[in-house]
Amino acid sequence: MEAYYAKQLECLCRQVKPGDREAMEASKKHWNGIAKPLDGLGRMEELLVKIAGVVRSEKLCLERKAVVVFCADNGVVAEGVTQTGSEVTAVVTENIARGIASVNRMASVAGADVIPVDVGVAGKLKEPGIRNCRIADGTANLLHEPAMTMEQTLEAIHTGIALAGELKDSGYDLLAVGEMGIGNTTTSSAVASVMLNQPPEAVTGRGAGLSGEGLERKIQVIQKAIALHKPEREKPLEVLSALGGLDIAAMTGFLLGGAIYRIPVVLDGMISAVAALLAAALCPNVTDYLLPSHLGKEPACRLVMDRLGFEPVIHGRLALGEGTGAVMLFPLLDMAAAVYEENSTFADIKIRAYESFED
Repeated sequence: MEAYYAKQLECLCRQVKPGDREAMEASKKHWNGIAKPLDGLGRMEELLVKIAGVVRSEKLCLERKAVVVFCADNGVVAEGVTQTGSEVTAVVTENIARGIASVNRMASVAGADVIPVDVGVAGKLKEPGIRNCRIADGTANLLHEPAMTMEQTLEAIHTGIALAGELKDSGYDLLAVGEMGIGNTTTSSAVASVMLNQPPEAVTGRGAGLSGEGLERKIQVIQKAIALHKPEREKPLEVLSALGGLDIAAMTGFLLGGAIYRIPVVLDGMISAVAALLAAALCPNVTDYLLPSHLGKEPACRLVMDRLGFEPVIHGRLALGEGTGAVMLFPLLDMAAAVYEENSTFADIKIRAYESFED
């Protein structure tokens, strides 16, 4: 199966084309014709132009939105790199399914659906409404062995790709990613360290509130794991398998799926940004289909965003996860879309349009 999964992934990535430039130019022309100062909505205009490139049309619809929360546990928690135990992953996953987690409250305001997906929660889940895509009961402890086998890694990626296609077929216009998994700032920091060629101490933060001693232990675990596995950033699948998590792998696939099936996907914080880094390493054109939302507190966030060429809109020092930062972008996009779709143009009001004097 491993060889089959790898070949299929390679074929799918080759299908991804850059965002449609003609549609983007038409969208930009439409923005410039609206009766307001040129580039008056700044980054929001740029994001809607980018969405036009994804959907291949300057006519935009953002009506149906969903955030997909990938949930999984990480064996590295055994090394004391977190403030809480793995049992919290299952509790919060079920809270998301019940509709009572932070992301649910925020999504209800934004008019978005929340879809929790179990790709590797160690605890037994009883709450209905959780998508069962479980590949394993969490990952192995990356300090002693690869977090995932290559087959598990590829299966998780294909799971994410398939889910993106399913949601596109279900009529969603805009998707976002989130995650829930105790220990996943350790796995994402480890992956970021290798993929960015940065020392662990430069990319590793306190996660959900580690003490100074806890942070130092976390950094040491990552250092030792990288020394053990010796992953090479030119081989992103091996980096992901050795140091990542099932949530990161599934998100990587989901982001690739957004590009394959031409549906825009909003990133959340650190963990999804690292998934985007991996997806871009596998398929460079994928960045044309991704929208950054916020700049999280973890040290790697700015480094990863810079590497991807992204400028986050929200600078709120968010560190909650679950897709909350991504959901926060939804209303901003809706407001920009209202101007884009409904405002009068200079032609409508018979006033000469603004001219651009920028280089």
